[in-house]
Amino acid sequence: MRFTPTVRNLNKLLDLKSLKMLDHYSQFNPSPLTIKQFMEFGRTATEEESFTFLRKEIPVRLSNIMKEINLLPGNLLQMPSVLIVQGWYAQSFIDLVEFESSSPTDLVNLAQFCQTLKTVQTRHTNVVQTMAQGVLELKESHMVDNQTDMAIQYFLDRFYMSRISMRMLIHQHTLLFEPDADKDTPRIGMIDPHCKVKSVIMEAFQNAAFLCESYYDCAPDIEIKGQTLVKNADGKKVGLELVYPPPHLYHILFELFKNSMRATVETHSKSHELPEIEVLVAKGEHDVSIRVSDQGGGIPRHITDHLFHYLFSTAPRPSMTPTKAPLAGYGYGLPLSRLYARYFHGDLILNSYDGYGTDAVVYLKALTHEATELLPVFNKTSTKQYKSSIPTADWTDPTFSGSSRGFTPPTSPGSSSRKVVTTAV
Repeated sequence: MRFTPTVRNLNKLLDLKSLKMLDHYSQFNPSPLTIKQFMEFGRTATEEESFTFLRKEIPVRLSNIMKEINLLPGNLLQMPSVLIVQGWYAQSFIDLVEFESSSPTDLVNLAQFCQTLKTVQTRHTNVVQTMAQGVLELKESHMVDNQTDMAIQYFLDRFYMSRISMRMLIHQHTLLFEPDADKDTPRIGMIDPHCKVKSVIMEAFQNAAFLCESYYDCAPDIEIKGQTLVKNADGKKVGLELVYPPPHLYHILFELFKNSMRATVETHSKSHELPEIEVLVAKGEHDVSIRVSDQGGGIPRHITDHLFHYLFSTAPRPSMTPTKAPLAGYGYGLPLSRLYARYFHGDLILNSYDGYGTDAVVYLKALTHEATELLPVFNKTSTKQYKSSIPTADWTDPTFSGSSRGFTPPTSPGSSSRKVVTTAV
């Protein structure tokens, strides 16, 4: 399958001035922030400072991923749903670069920027489903060889991670500075300085159980063990807390509970009693770990390799426009959940025991200065990934891709740095 020149669809979506702006912004690396920086910025920064940072940073992140979209196989780029997504991204880029030279002290500019961010957020609401639909359209109309499939999987990880990061930036700004922003909340934008881990576990479990019961008329119970209580500075036992965006943790756990419940109910459909889902919580100096264990029969090893493969599911695929929330089947729940975990340098791993059950372990950074955004970087080495399986340095953390060749990371997380690119050997 042929690979397209980088500008094929962009020429149709952007005028000459916007294309030049795209080239300009894509020369810069995204600037990964730590949770500590998000917190400090949210507590002390003014709306003008946030505006000045985001009017550059979001176009940098947009341009990096827009350039990469056009490295995809030509047939995929022509799928109707992929064209829709490209149109959304092009319009959002045009909308945001309008503010490049706007005065940060003009209150009208600040209000318009905040509204533009909310418009972008709304425009991109269905990006995940629409891009997934585009891949389905390709698979239903063309033969997809292994190299093409690998390129698509590689891209979707980067594309969806980029989306998570931009939504984080947009949410932080709008939650802090929109006209009706809640000034009394203890949260700093999306981040809760006192995210109660057990509370998020229980909320995700109860909502997954409600969904499970609507399909199967039953759901397993939960047993939570481990360090749900820790000693504070005064020596008193208090609920385990984490500085983290609760919606991200909820998203991960809700997906894991849905999978465990479906497996448990279907495996024990003839039993009088369902085995509990066991959750173990642990906190160390560097990590908070949450293990979700079920007795849902496990998964054979030859299938576990595919569980983080987009559009792979062990359940029948439901409608792309369902009348009620599906329990499973789309095939992007687990890979997306792993991205949410990895976004701040955590992880999600699965250990399955065929014939018995599955353990899913979520790792989160316990220290805010270690919880750094993991962002895709577009450069000549990332281009190689679409044509070969050689690891390249194409994330903001060079160690993540297993190689430090071919890319110099930003020297300061506070401002985008111009790329220094060498070709991987």
